[in-house]
Formats: sequence, C-alpha cells, structure tokens
Amino acid sequence: MKINILIVEDHELTRFGLKTTFEGVDYVENIYEADSAEKALEIFNEHPVDVVVMDLGLPGMNGIDATKKLRDSNKDVKVIILTSHNDEKEVLNSLKAGANAYCSKEINPQRLVAVVQSVADGAAWFDPSIAHIVLKASTSSRGFDTETSSKDYDLTSREKQILKLMTEGYSNMEIAQLLVISINTTKAHVASILQKLEVDDRLQAALKALKNNIV
Repeated sequence: MKINILIVEDHELTRFGLKTTFEGVDYVENIYEADSAEKALEIFNEHPVDVVVMDLGLPGMNGIDATKKLRDSNKDVKVIILTSHNDEKEVLNSLKAGANAYCSKEINPQRLVAVVQSVADGAAWFDPSIAHIVLKASTSSRGFDTETSSKDYDLTSREKQILKLMTEGYSNMEIAQLLVISINTTKAHVASILQKLEVDDRLQAALKALKNNIV
C-alpha cells in the first residue's frame, strides 16, 4: 500500500533534499511540503497524510507542539522527528507528544527511507544516538515503564539476535536482509518477541532489552 508523506522543514535546501530522497520510492504516493507548523496543519486538514517528517526548530509553533496537535487530531498519523538536536528534554517531550520515531538529520537517506516504511507499518524507531536518553527516562520518569526484572523471557537465540538489531535501529526489511531470511519470517520473530516481552511495540521492546540487559 502506498502512503502520503508530509515534510515539515523551514530550511528550503534541506526540505528539497528530503523531497528528493522520497521521489521515486515505490511505497510513496504523494509528497507534501510545509515550511512551518501552521502550514503543515493546513495541509494535514486538506489532504490525506499517513506519515509526517517533522523538524523541531520551526518558526512560530515548534515541532513538538505541532506533533501533539497532529496526533490529537488523528491518532493514526505517524510522526517522525528529524532534527540535528539530541537534547534530552526535546527527545522526551517529542515522545510524550506522540512521535513514533526520532531521527538525527545525519541519518543516511537510504536508512531514512527504510525507517519511514517501518514506521508506516506500525513500528516505533529511535536513533541509536539517543538510546541512552530514552533508557534513562524509562527508569526515572512516570511517563515510561519503570519495571525492572531478572525474568527469563525464554527468547530463542534467533529472537535475541533480532532483538539486538532492533535496539540498534534496524527495520524489519534491513534485519531480513542482514540475516538472509524472508520479511515474513522477520515479522513473525518480531511479533513473538513483543509477546514474550509483554510490550506493544518495537520501541518498548528495545527499551526493555537495554534496561534488563537481555541482549
């Protein structure tokens, strides 16, 4: 199924680069652009949008407030934060606002394409460079799971291998390619991992793995 992407970035050259990255990608139907949060909300109300690639440092309304408004308006829309900042407060506020992923602007374009597809399919993703920030929050903030456990989750060696790759930010497609297995097999392993860890998504699984030294 093809998706519609909205790129929200106030720097014209960066916005052009992002648009170029997604042009010709087989899963992308339409690409919309906005140079401010206010313009993004207008476009969002006028066009069907599946995934929003959101800059944080926008003129006027910032990306965090825009993310909250978008998610409050439509819980199904996926928001990917793309920023050059790894400030702890911004990271946590972005996730609390409902962001599904948090990426550095240094991300490889091919990786970004894979991340967008993964998030569109329902996964959560965070840049490995901010893992320590989210992990710290998971053990100290009320907004995150604070359970610690030495429980044996009965993961197979293959599931532990896949879980480790998940904590490093790899998408299902990338994991399948790395391990030379089918995408359907990868998805089945991920579903089993989520069930065994008793979590709802990849982000929670990665946090639990890091916090409890599972991998």
